[in-house]
Amino acid sequence: MSSIASPTLWFITIGVVLALLVVDFIATRRPHEVSMKEAVGWSAFYVALPLAFGLYVWNVHGGDRGLEYYTGYLVEKTLSVDNLFVFMLLLAAFAVPEVLKQRVLLYGIIGALLLRGIFIALGAAALSRFDWVFLIFGAILLLTGVKLLRDAIRGQEHDVDVAEMRIVKLLRRFMPVSDEYDGAKLTVVRKGVRMLTPFALVTAAVFATDIVFAVDSVPAVYGITGDPYLVFVTNAFALLGLRALYFVLEGALSALVHLSYGLAAILGFIGFKLVLHWAHLVWPSIPDVPTLASLFVIVGILAVTITTSLVASRRQKARELATVG
Repeated sequence: MSSIASPTLWFITIGVVLALLVVDFIATRRPHEVSMKEAVGWSAFYVALPLAFGLYVWNVHGGDRGLEYYTGYLVEKTLSVDNLFVFMLLLAAFAVPEVLKQRVLLYGIIGALLLRGIFIALGAAALSRFDWVFLIFGAILLLTGVKLLRDAIRGQEHDVDVAEMRIVKLLRRFMPVSDEYDGAKLTVVRKGVRMLTPFALVTAAVFATDIVFAVDSVPAVYGITGDPYLVFVTNAFALLGLRALYFVLEGALSALVHLSYGLAAILGFIGFKLVLHWAHLVWPSIPDVPTLASLFVIVGILAVTITTSLVASRRQKARELATVG
């Protein structure tokens, strides 16, 4: 599949992404607690921007590419919510002060963008030369979906033990760690000794989780579109709004008790779609899954996941109230 992006469009897009990151750095330069008004405002902006860009793709490059863009964005935004849930648990596990949370999130977003950019480039190069890479990507998503489902059934899909994290153990081997945060500083000097701060540890932990999520998310959107530009821009738009979205959904995320089941189903479906696409390339008589059908399936899974999560949360609260009463 040829890309819709010219070198000029790539240059403009990367420039806009960098400019938005600079704006986010300016917005977080003074540590402060994020109000709901501020979080909702930024979240609305970061939803309106990709939706408006989708209209450009649709009008200039046709409905098929526009549908691929919107479907890919929906998939990436859904996966980013799972990122957000893990970030929330990491911030709690490391006892990150409220005023520093958005800076940790911003570093996590930058790390995710860099890693996904690398994965997207490697994926594009591999897919352009070897059809069997679709089979590999499909297998990765199917295995990830099975793992998510298994962990969700066991109730351990988001366990976080700071002391047992490999990245934490690794950093502690090289440098001592101070006991307290010192703003957004990564290192401090205590009694003449250079030490890492807890802020450095949580930032490294977020980067480590970025690697895991990149392995899942890039093949997932390649299951929707083979255009590297659309893969990049859907990833970028899904990630850029996470800092603000975190504070909007912080209280509501715990209510999405079936999120892992929904993500397992989505990844499993896209994995199957990629395997089917590989088979279609080898044996043309085997049908491919249309993008519109993919969109309907993904929206349906999300609708069921949200509905059952809210029902289950409401019943749990009712049981808790009955027990207290």
